[in-house]
Amino acid sequence: MYDTSKAEEAAKKADQLPTPVGPYVLVAIPEIQEKTAGGIYRPDDLKTREGTATIFGLVVTMGPDAYQDESRFPNGPRCEPGSWVMFRSYSGTRFKYDGAEYRLMFDDSIEAVVNDPAKFERV
Repeated sequence: MYDTSKAEEAAKKADQLPTPVGPYVLVAIPEIQEKTAGGIYRPDDLKTREGTATIFGLVVTMGPDAYQDESRFPNGPRCEPGSWVMFRSYSGTRFKYDGAEYRLMFDDSIEAVVNDPAKFERV
């Protein structure tokens, strides 16, 4: 369902993107695949809705205060730059740069780390 290659490419532009401040994490969002596993093309409005409500992303960079509060994160950071992460639908501030979508979100918005988001599907 997700095309992770574009998010990985977008993450390489980190020096051109906004720098997170405080406890924020910058996440690159993968594109929704054009076809289903069965070969059926997804309508553009469906791809847009699924992209807006996506729950996966690639951590590009983190603000200097991300995961520094030991009372909230006693085990240390939940993720690091280069990690594929899971978060709630619609979380973070959404924006596009050079055709790729990003989200700027609080460090506590990250709920899980995943190895390969291409194998998951939002329900």
